[in-house]
Amino acid sequence: MSMGMRIDMVMQGETLATGAPDFCKRCQTFVSMSVMQSGAGWYIGSFCDCGPYSRESGYFSKKEEADKAFVTGDWEPRA
Repeated sequence: MSMGMRIDMVMQGETLATGAPDFCKRCQTFVSMSVMQSGAGWYIGSFCDCGPYSRESGYFSKKEEADKAFVTGDWEPRA
């Protein structure tokens, strides 16, 4: 991803809980929350039509743990 594309996404460390906009200006869509995966593990995050938008939670070691936390709302937002 080029730096030019990153400008319209959230800044590193920024979350919806800390004030990131819930609308992506680049693709003109509202972001959606979901369980997502990265090289570091599973997490609750947001995405738009452009791709991943923000990581809202810490990492979970198993997808099942992240799914349960997402469904029940039993997770802590990153600060």
